[in-house]
Amino acid sequence: MAWTALTRKRYERSGGRYASDASDAEWALIAPLLPAPRRVGRPRTTALRDVFDAILSIATTGCQWRMLPNDFPPVSTVRRYFYDWRNNGLLHEMNRHLVAAARRAEGRAAHPSAGVIDSQSVKTTESGGVRGYDAAKRINGRKRHIVTDTIGLLVGLAVHGANIQDRDGAPDLLKSISTAYPLLRHVFADGGYAEPKLNGALEKIGRWTLQIVKRSDTAQGFEVIPRRWVIERTLAWLGRCGRMAKDWEKTIASAEAWLLIAHIRRVTRLLARP
Repeated sequence: MAWTALTRKRYERSGGRYASDASDAEWALIAPLLPAPRRVGRPRTTALRDVFDAILSIATTGCQWRMLPNDFPPVSTVRRYFYDWRNNGLLHEMNRHLVAAARRAEGRAAHPSAGVIDSQSVKTTESGGVRGYDAAKRINGRKRHIVTDTIGLLVGLAVHGANIQDRDGAPDLLKSISTAYPLLRHVFADGGYAEPKLNGALEKIGRWTLQIVKRSDTAQGFEVIPRRWVIERTLAWLGRCGRMAKDWEKTIASAEAWLLIAHIRRVTRLLARP
């Protein structure tokens, strides 16, 4: 993208403490989705906007929890909110709401009827947890298995060992989104999913149709592959967050939560754009 007077003004992120902070327009999208203060018990003293900005800072920069700048709430407070939102499904709900809003802004129905599936193998660290060796990519780590709609918005994800083949991980991933997106039953995929065993597994979990989109046999060099390019762009969007450079997490739940946060960051910026 060429930087012009128009694009510089559109993407400028000045005025906050950090460039990772949510702007007023972005916060207006997030605030209604966060839990209200409890009616009983100790009153809330922490501003949720500060907590959300702290989580965005970690996602954007990729820093450790203990390296969180001191002008944010205490690390223990931010981490407790992160674990609460991870475990109670709030991040999934926020993502679903923002995806629906982004689709309506594009003039589409809130719920997609078709999607694209693919995976990305990433290295893990010494933190431990589930991992495996992807012989094709020569990576010892995990796979980020995702499903997007046809414009690249994240609608489903699963993180598992990199040793699990795409066709073996696809049924559980698609089954996990069948309730949230009941209209999504047609999926575009690459040749790694072209397996009779996968078709048999999909028949057991619902009425799914899988369309394999392959690269042309006569193509030379780089080629934009129809349908599949949108999910590659989504993975690139997620990769703009420093936390996505590797899988730093010990647990699968945290790895999936940071993927959701990276996508929420992307969609809120998209919707808040003037």
